[in-house]
Amino acid sequence: MLKKILFFLSTGILAMFLLTACSESSTENQTDDKVQVVTTYSIVYDIVKNVGGDLVEVHSLAPIGSNPHEYDPLPEDVQKTTDADAVFYNGLNLEAGNSWFDRLMETAGKDGDDAPVFRMSENVDAMYLTTEGNEGEEDPHAWLNVLNGIKYAKNARDGLIKVDPDQAEIYEQNAADYIAELEQLHQEAIEKFNEIPEEERILVTSEGAFKYFSDAYGFRAEYIWEINQENQGTPDQITRIVDIINDEGIKGLFLETSIDPRSMEAVSNETDVEIMGKVFTDSLGEPGEDGDTYIKMMEWNINTIKEGLSE
Repeated sequence: MLKKILFFLSTGILAMFLLTACSESSTENQTDDKVQVVTTYSIVYDIVKNVGGDLVEVHSLAPIGSNPHEYDPLPEDVQKTTDADAVFYNGLNLEAGNSWFDRLMETAGKDGDDAPVFRMSENVDAMYLTTEGNEGEEDPHAWLNVLNGIKYAKNARDGLIKVDPDQAEIYEQNAADYIAELEQLHQEAIEKFNEIPEEERILVTSEGAFKYFSDAYGFRAEYIWEINQENQGTPDQITRIVDIINDEGIKGLFLETSIDPRSMEAVSNETDVEIMGKVFTDSLGEPGEDGDTYIKMMEWNINTIKEGLSE
């Protein structure tokens, strides 16, 4: 509750400030040839940057390593969103925590039907949560299937062309080159995972973020909790996954880079099954480190899972 109050206070004060700063900021943008873009988190940032290339300047809201499910926008975020030529978000309830994204769009004046706000998961076949209390909610982690990453790239292309039609040919070519890389990565994933016996393709992670991945590459997804929220890593959840691991003879566990390791470490200790490596879910790696682009994070996940379940 305190976070919500502070958010509304800060955005209310900022709204008054923006009345005087908006004209100055707009003038500055007019002198900048690049399309000003805001994205909600690092994975969308990277895809849009690849499609936009040198024509765009992109600001990501949720920092690398943070949780985009729930984010408290900073004053800088509000101003950049207000001034942006385009905003790209994941959708599928990723940015729905505390309604932070909807409130930000309203504060920034980008909540109208004709606002330049684009959903990257447009045309994705949504998968749904099944845990009690979350039944029927969309699972947001569509990007972990590279074929959906291709859809994201197409949506980034279409959004950029809409706000900057004069450069349509460049966006089309950038997207085509990037999509070709993604198509090759998808085929490589299929070939690598086909080397693992089907009965051994059970992927155990802390959060149940790998439904789309598992559906694309022939895995069965298991997890301690289904989606990040306050009620996670409970004794009942631990008991449930321990029973599955013991019953199925699972060979390896995987820990997400953005998740507290203690729950998975407890599962590993209880079952004597090793944590085979870390995988990326809601965030890229830090610049210059492993997984610092969408393609590199997916390559890392594919190789880590393949090696971990082949030992």
